Amino acid sequence: MLASEEGDIVSEIEEIATRVAYRTCPLCEATCGLEISLEGDRVTRIRGDRDDVFSAGFICPKGSSLKQLHDDPDRLRAPLIRRDGVLVEATWEDAFAFIASRLPQIIAEHGRDSVAVYLGNPNVHNMSGVIYNRVLLKMLGTRSIFSAATVDQMPKHVSSGLMFGHPDTISVPDIDRTGYLLMLGANPKVSNGSLATAPDWPGRIAAIRERGGTVVVVDPRRSKTAEIADEHIFIRPGSDALWLAAICNVIVADGLVDLADLEGHINGIDAAAAALRPYTPEMVAAACGIPARTTRRIAREFAAAESAVAYGRIGTHTTRFGTIASWLVDTLNVITGNLDSPGGAMFPKAATERPRSRRGFRTGRWTSRVDGYPEVRGELPVAALAAEIETEGPGQIRALITVAGNPALSTPDGARLDRALDDLDLMISVDIYLNESSRHADVVLPAPSPLQRAHYDFAFTALSVRNVANYSPEVIPREEGTPDEWEILLRLAAISSGMPPDSDIGPLDDGVLMTMISAAVGAEQSPISGRDPAEVYAGTAGDHGPERILDFLIRTGPYGDGYGTRQGLSLTELRANPHGIDLGPLQPRLPEIVTTPSGRIELAPDSLIAALPGLDELLGHDEPAMVLVGRRTLRSNNSWMHNIEVLVKGKDRCTLQINPDDAHRLRVADGSRVVVTSSTGSVTVPAAITDAIMPGVVSLPHGWGHGSEGTAMETAARRPGVNSNLLTPSDLVDPLSGNATLTAIPVEVRPV
Repeated sequence: MLASEEGDIVSEIEEIATRVAYRTCPLCEATCGLEISLEGDRVTRIRGDRDDVFSAGFICPKGSSLKQLHDDPDRLRAPLIRRDGVLVEATWEDAFAFIASRLPQIIAEHGRDSVAVYLGNPNVHNMSGVIYNRVLLKMLGTRSIFSAATVDQMPKHVSSGLMFGHPDTISVPDIDRTGYLLMLGANPKVSNGSLATAPDWPGRIAAIRERGGTVVVVDPRRSKTAEIADEHIFIRPGSDALWLAAICNVIVADGLVDLADLEGHINGIDAAAAALRPYTPEMVAAACGIPARTTRRIAREFAAAESAVAYGRIGTHTTRFGTIASWLVDTLNVITGNLDSPGGAMFPKAATERPRSRRGFRTGRWTSRVDGYPEVRGELPVAALAAEIETEGPGQIRALITVAGNPALSTPDGARLDRALDDLDLMISVDIYLNESSRHADVVLPAPSPLQRAHYDFAFTALSVRNVANYSPEVIPREEGTPDEWEILLRLAAISSGMPPDSDIGPLDDGVLMTMISAAVGAEQSPISGRDPAEVYAGTAGDHGPERILDFLIRTGPYGDGYGTRQGLSLTELRANPHGIDLGPLQPRLPEIVTTPSGRIELAPDSLIAALPGLDELLGHDEPAMVLVGRRTLRSNNSWMHNIEVLVKGKDRCTLQINPDDAHRLRVADGSRVVVTSSTGSVTVPAAITDAIMPGVVSLPHGWGHGSEGTAMETAARRPGVNSNLLTPSDLVDPLSGNATLTAIPVEVRPV
């Protein structure tokens, strides 16, 4: 063979073996584009996709760790079944047969509500989770539904539902065009943003300042985001709603209300103004720790800005008054004419958006059995889960299915829930790790790694600061005989309805799609209204699974091709554009986006106005000596990321931040170990003395506390940290939304 021929063959082999794949990062809400280089099925490099229409090459440390996550030897690849008290590997057939031998019997003996489901937040980064968890819940027929939403964001759903008619009609800050950004309880330089999807928040904040705008951060900590802002204002934890009430008070009292284009689209402005009248800056100054003159200045600056937007996130939601704070964020945007206006708070239009009826929104259609907490969005507060397992009587939870969740670490009073999980008759976990929660399971069903499944962000395109659409096919094929996650969830649904464990789930999946098609052809506003459902079904791309449902949702969405009735998007079009499709900046959407019965924004919902005087309990009381708040680090989003060496290496990030004045008073040295005690428990943790946190406040990061017996996360166990939720009471919730209170927890701190 000639040398030139040999060289050509080698080149051809290398070309076949080496490839590049593009996908959207599924590890946080930023939805950054990734460029993944592979040799065969081995990832060699991950970097930001410079051609991505939204992220333009931006990437954080988490995105490049997908290779380590996929290769992690601790990641489960086969089901586990508990035999003689020990979890051992089993076949998929045996695992589903085991579930079929137990789950239907519990339902028959104790009723469907005796089976609970907990959904962790990775589900919203997952097409299978978004689509097929709904099928599981419907076929299971239980009201005992819990999720991570009542740990961090349910107040926004409640206030949005009451104001705009639907709990998912959430306004986002139009940060790319705003002239004044007022941010409370958010640290997007570290978290990459939340309920406001935007890659490269630091760059976008810098752009605001470069074009002459202003960024103000209000937070008990001088966070990384506060460091790049024009101004940082310390605020006492838990008082955000009180301060926002005072800001709105100034707008009204000074005659600065300007509804602009919102005129004629609002009910209740006089009632809201009257309810806020008592909350002057002077009245709230001591409780908030913010001088009245500062409050008045910020209010007037906000009102005077050509465009402005208030944005509140987890620090405002995880308080006793989270729903009120969320409502007041939108109220401030409304009364200054900055809602539905470029540079203000706007409503995205996602490619998969569905029309919504004017049925309005309500909560409390049922309540939790023990504590009487109201249902919200079809689920109960996770703070009630332990009591529902522990307390005997009709409706007692006897079985639990967790899907991509670790509630023993991520929910209030973790020690109590950890004990309660051992009392269950059956626990099933769909999870890639044997963690602090799944270690209690009788069966663990491992989902594929993120690189082994297709991806489309249903949730985060609906919360994006720019309208985009980006589909990612699987990068690496699944191992032979391993089901996709949608198949796992659909088989669980089949078993819960009494079907044999080896039933053909194809007809169930067909039924999911046909239900959607039937609803669309029967809706007047649908682009396929009146069409033959069989014709639409036949024209949908794919055989089974989430891709063909995605194709249907895209084609019948606001930019879709309507199955040939117009020019538009389809899954085929998305596949042809691996860097995504830019659908343009946010546009005004009133009045069609509002689905209240009146068709108007309800600025003074009865339940919120009635709850507003509850803020008075923050006034005139001696504050506890110390209160606890949480925090996030750039390399940590969920507890399962702590098993990735490249994300946890380096200095200990699970420390208690404490102000120098408090450290001096308590005789605490930097790096020394301290005991932190609340009404529910104690932890011992190293102290980190910093003036970045205000006096009287201490901070622990969320999601740590690894190394429990029975877990199998070796890297996490070497750097266990402590579980901050051992300190958060389960009986302290926002009464309107049921959201856990994780902020402003009274604690005592003492040196070891």
